[in-house]
Amino acid sequence: MKLVIFPAVEPERLARIQDAAGAMLVANVAEEAVAIDAIQDADAFFGKLTPAMLAVSTKLRWVQSPTASLEHYVFPELVAHPCTLTNMRGLFSDVIADHVFGYILCFARHLHTYLRQQMARHWEPIGGEQARSSFSAGPGVVSAMDRSHLHLSDCTVGIVGLGAIGAEIAKRAKAFGMRVLAVDPVRTDKPDSVESLWPLERLADLLGQSDFVVIAAPHTPRTAGMFNRATIQQMKRSAYLINIGRGVIVKLDDLCEALNAGEIAGAALDVFEQEPLPVNHPLWNFENVLITPHVAACSVHIAERHLEVLLDNIRRFVAGQPLQNVASKENWF
Repeated sequence: MKLVIFPAVEPERLARIQDAAGAMLVANVAEEAVAIDAIQDADAFFGKLTPAMLAVSTKLRWVQSPTASLEHYVFPELVAHPCTLTNMRGLFSDVIADHVFGYILCFARHLHTYLRQQMARHWEPIGGEQARSSFSAGPGVVSAMDRSHLHLSDCTVGIVGLGAIGAEIAKRAKAFGMRVLAVDPVRTDKPDSVESLWPLERLADLLGQSDFVVIAAPHTPRTAGMFNRATIQQMKRSAYLINIGRGVIVKLDDLCEALNAGEIAGAALDVFEQEPLPVNHPLWNFENVLITPHVAACSVHIAERHLEVLLDNIRRFVAGQPLQNVASKENWF
């Protein structure tokens, strides 16, 4: 058997790959022309597969994508090819879920507003200083300050896409005492952290009940442009939209129009239709919007997890065992 790697990996990773491959030949290739030659009799491939490579392959049975997302990876010939495609989903679940709760806590406790005020040396509690309870009376009545800060266990989070990332978000939401709803196009087994798991056709029900709507879906033919103005208008006016899925899922012009009209309370995005987000884009101007530069998956642990998925699948392939993270080429996930 033979495994081709393109682009080439550094010596340290290559040594571990060769150890996992055992007797399987490993070709670590730096140039596409050489990869086209090497893949002709290869059984397996890791890296960036091109149509030219696939066209000359005669024995290819397994392709391992180096990424979790597949919208940039698949092409018609690969979809039609009988080889098995696996991806790197599951690497970032806990990290991205933590990022989501950074957003949620910011909105619930107005931390983004208080940070701006701190930089301006300005003291002003949301709800007004006049609403503060006195030491003599104590917090005997609910004040405007109280009402202006969300109590998370009173809130509902709606998760669009209950894959590995969505499930981790649900776990954290449950730990905060939040009610959790989810929609997913394929998953039907409901984890304990989720109150209701519905098919995607019930998205409107989720939107109408959620205080935080979290998009944790991949880019697929079905999700592109899913959150347009009409979709956003189905959310509560007091709700926040969070996107850590893929940028193309949210139409930014529509989101800006909804924010200008006060149709939702705010939004937080780590991914965008165009990256970097242009400096003149109107989304930068909203004080109720949190923008992070596609960093939700950043962690020192990801590289080792990435390698372990590859090594495990190599061992499985050599042993003739089922591969993990088998993807649907037609659906891009």
